[in-house]
Order: sequence, then structure tokens, then C-alpha cells
Amino acid sequence: MQDVLKKFVDELKGAAGPNLKSVVLYGSKVSGEFHARHSDVNILCVIESGGATALAELRPAVAWWMRQGHSAPLVFTEEELHRAADIFAIELLDIKAHHRVLFGEDLFAHLDVPMTLHRAQVERELRTNALRLRQAILTTSNGEDHLRLMTSSISSFAALFRHALLALGEKPPGDKRAAIQRMAALVGADAKPFETVLDVREGKQRESQVDVPATLRGYLALVERVTDEVDRRLAHS
Repeated sequence: MQDVLKKFVDELKGAAGPNLKSVVLYGSKVSGEFHARHSDVNILCVIESGGATALAELRPAVAWWMRQGHSAPLVFTEEELHRAADIFAIELLDIKAHHRVLFGEDLFAHLDVPMTLHRAQVERELRTNALRLRQAILTTSNGEDHLRLMTSSISSFAALFRHALLALGEKPPGDKRAAIQRMAALVGADAKPFETVLDVREGKQRESQVDVPATLRGYLALVERVTDEVDRRLAHS
């Protein structure tokens, strides 16, 4: 992977020249929770100019990266990065906590992420993701699809649980499993369905061993309980 990352950075530098200010690796590849089957290799590029011409220059490098099986990077200008810190508080706090600079300046080291809108974003994202989960359950009917739905959504919910703890004034645990367990304990709910899904993702339990209907019921119940409790507690804090 290091060789692939280096080649991608070299391709970006060659394509963008001085317009490229920084390239950052973030997410599970840095936090230590990467699983090849389920996780993405997340890249963020900071450029001086973000116009159509500048993006066109980056396109061949990004096309090469995507042919390696990865998603296109996020692209910000430095000014946008600072201006977006209040709107994307959840995402940028996570990047600030877990990132590695592959090229250029570490623009996250001193990035100020205002917390004024963090609580509102946590509430909105929890409610939005809970509704999306319900929609997805409505449109799938077999166990294989339901298990895939849970394994693909659990990282998002674990991140939101961690940020919910932060919004409620706690110092959240750093890893997914501990954050899920703490959030479940805080709202008086059962963390076992989420732990089962994590076990499947991490290869600790075979899919055939999972009682999918029961796990799905518990998974949705925890999501709904956390969403409602966080909404209630933040409204009265």
C-alpha cells in the first residue's frame, strides 16, 4: 500500500504542480481499524485553486487511483477547509484526530473546528441515518442483504455514537467497539447486536452463525434508542 500511496502522490504532484498544497491520508487506515473487505482508503487533497481547469488536471491521477479500487479523494481549497470546519465538524474532527500527511503542510494540526454547530450536526446525522436505515430495511427482504446493510452502516453509526458522547460532555473511547458499548450503556440498551456485526466484519464470526432477524431487530432498536435519547438529552442540556 505504501508504494501505491507514493505513486498516487507523485501522480498528483505531477498533474497539479504548485497548485497542490497538501495530501492527507485519514480514516481507518490511520486509526488502526482498517478492514480490507469493508474499509476505504481515504484521501483528502488541498489545492490552491479548485476551478474546473484545476480539477481537469487532477483527473488522470484520480482515474489511476480509482483503477486501483479506491474512491476519489475529497478536494478542498485551504480557504474552504477553514470555512467548512463548522459545517463538517464531525468529519473534520475525525480527520484532525486521525490523519497522516503524505505531502505538503499539515493543515489539520492547527485547524480550529468550532463546536457551536457540532451538537446540531450530531442530532441531524443520527436522525438522517436512522431514517435511511429504515428505508433500506423496507427495500430488502432477505438475510444476506440485511446483514450486508448492517456491516456497511456500522462504521457510520459507531462514529456518530462517538460524537454523540462528545456532544453529551464525555470523552469518547477511540475505537468503534468501546464507543458502541459506552453509548449503549448510557442509554440503557443492548450493544450485543452491534458487537455481532463487528465480529462478522472483523472475521471473528461466520455469517452463517448469525441470527440475522434477531440481530437486525436489536441493531435498529439501538439506533432508534440512541437517536431519541441524544435528541432528548441535548434538547435539555
